[in-house]
Amino acid sequence: MERNERKSTVRGHTITFDRDSKIILRKVLMDFAILFIVGFLILAYFLWGTPYKRGFFCDDESLKHPYKDSTVTNLMLYIIGIGLPVFTMCLTEWIRLRDYKGGRSRGILGYEVPAWVWEVYRVVGVFLFGCACQQLTTDVAKYTIGRLRPHFFDVCKPDIDCTLADNKWRYIEHFKCLGTESKLMKEMRLSFPSGHSSFSAYTMFYFAFYLQKRFTWRGSKLLRHGIQFLLIMMAWYTVMTRVSDYKHHWSDVMAGFSIGLLYAIIIFTFVSGLRKTPRRQSANHHDSELTTNGNTRSANPAAWPV
Repeated sequence: MERNERKSTVRGHTITFDRDSKIILRKVLMDFAILFIVGFLILAYFLWGTPYKRGFFCDDESLKHPYKDSTVTNLMLYIIGIGLPVFTMCLTEWIRLRDYKGGRSRGILGYEVPAWVWEVYRVVGVFLFGCACQQLTTDVAKYTIGRLRPHFFDVCKPDIDCTLADNKWRYIEHFKCLGTESKLMKEMRLSFPSGHSSFSAYTMFYFAFYLQKRFTWRGSKLLRHGIQFLLIMMAWYTVMTRVSDYKHHWSDVMAGFSIGLLYAIIIFTFVSGLRKTPRRQSANHHDSELTTNGNTRSANPAAWPV
């Protein structure tokens, strides 16, 4: 009797914990758990990581540049690199799918979830996952190699008399920094590869790839490519400032740029699913595709991710 009442009570409410809800919730929780693990490793390196203790030569002129503030600050980097793509992706998917009706029903606990919400979850989630992966890859290299930044002497002020003949050609491993900035004492050993370069390359190139698939307005032939060129130039400018600000050596930014570009290509090609074109199952164009608000979408439920 109690069991029947319990069932009827559940049916009387809109919240039902059915099999589909379990599958969807399990997938979402697993995705968030994976993203959290990668993000936690990045945070662990930032809070508790210790760079490799590399030495120096007194006559190394590449380490004698003055210390300068960053032209592209961390706040600017994150706002443009994450905020701009995420906002654009959310807006784009909402415009594409806000009136979409059809395909397989997606619901959690009895509530119907709009198609654009699912697409935002998939697109933005993959973008952030790739961003976290490239950042972790960069941090592992930074802390493992411990290359000194170009402003090493200006920041560290080592207690070594480089005017002595014995120290001129000697590789010095044991020294003490007389500088007072504790944060800079750690940062001065994190030159290779450039984190700004890898981050900007990944976010801007991935964003450009995304626009290649989603920006389908035919009012201008060059508008989409002009925006893509602007995004790439923003990444390129960020890379160049890391050298002109004496934050990195040229090889550092080249390696960082390569890491970001490689991750953008891999994540977009093999993870995002944006390159996949739904296969038409009918020779009739109108039967195989659905058009809403001027946008063409596949009417095949299999083409939509759960």
